[in-house]
Amino acid sequence: MVSYMSVLLYGIGGIVVAGMALLVAFQEKLVYVPVLPGLTKSYPINPARLRLMYEDVWLRSHDGVRLHAWFIKFLPDCQGSNNSVFPRKCRKYPIIGNIVMIINIAHRLEMVRIMIQRLQCNVFMLSYRGYGASDGYPSQRGITMDAQAALEHLSQRTDIDTSRVVVFGRSLGGAVGAVLTKNNPDKVAALILENTFTSILDMAGVLLPFLKWFIGGSSSKGPRILNCLVRSPWSTIDIIGEITQPILFLSGLQDEMVPPFHMQMLYAKAAARNRRCIFVEFPTGMHMDTWLAGGDHYWKTIQLFFEQNVPETNEIRLSHNDNGFRGGKMNHWHQDLKPVGLSDD
Repeated sequence: MVSYMSVLLYGIGGIVVAGMALLVAFQEKLVYVPVLPGLTKSYPINPARLRLMYEDVWLRSHDGVRLHAWFIKFLPDCQGSNNSVFPRKCRKYPIIGNIVMIINIAHRLEMVRIMIQRLQCNVFMLSYRGYGASDGYPSQRGITMDAQAALEHLSQRTDIDTSRVVVFGRSLGGAVGAVLTKNNPDKVAALILENTFTSILDMAGVLLPFLKWFIGGSSSKGPRILNCLVRSPWSTIDIIGEITQPILFLSGLQDEMVPPFHMQMLYAKAAARNRRCIFVEFPTGMHMDTWLAGGDHYWKTIQLFFEQNVPETNEIRLSHNDNGFRGGKMNHWHQDLKPVGLSDD
């Protein structure tokens, strides 16, 4: 009996030690993925290749790290070319519509091209430190500063309506976007979260199942003795309830990376305090392709969210008309978006 208990204790001790070693040595590689499998760190194409009008923007984070971003503009009567980033003949047009701030570039230009067509918005795409052309190495503290620097850049521009900045974040970008939105109630009009996790602490047990007994978020029932070793906890579940701006939750039910119940938990926590929360599910959506799998329903969902929470002013509508804008606002969806009740499962 003594020998059996000794083996058991040694086994448990070995698991704890192995878990600690994995967390200390590899946690940044698990949390931050600057290069997706099969792709390069550099951008394979730029917006001009998709005939999008854009600016290359270079920023300095608060600790001096140099960051790169693209500001892709919605100009109804102008198209980009492969030879010019921002043709001179198009510079007379004001920048109209919402400003959608996407937290990370990460090879998402095709989605952005469709976003601009469908939502008639401008898109600011940031590469945080260690990603794309930005310098430095990723960390929670550093990326939080990077997102703040990007928002301050937008807030200081004189060619946009700074009251209509909407933050969009998917996965880790959603965690970053939630922090940014919570910290800037006067600068961010609304937040869109797509397939975002409750916390890295909870995701540790998803990526390395044996760790769920030793690490976890605020809702975990385990001892959580390894939580102190996690350098980037990104505990979105602990701050989502403090956000006062409207929030749209977009959940792909076939997400192969973040269990969909994470999004349900985030919505439940937010909606308990914030009446302007909307939860929409996409039955065939996976982690990275919910926008594609959702099709027309996906874009109409976001469009109506904009119309209800970040509406155009009369001045902006006049700007559309004065500059030859045709087509106006798209027709409303056949029904208003309503908060979706959560099942007991």
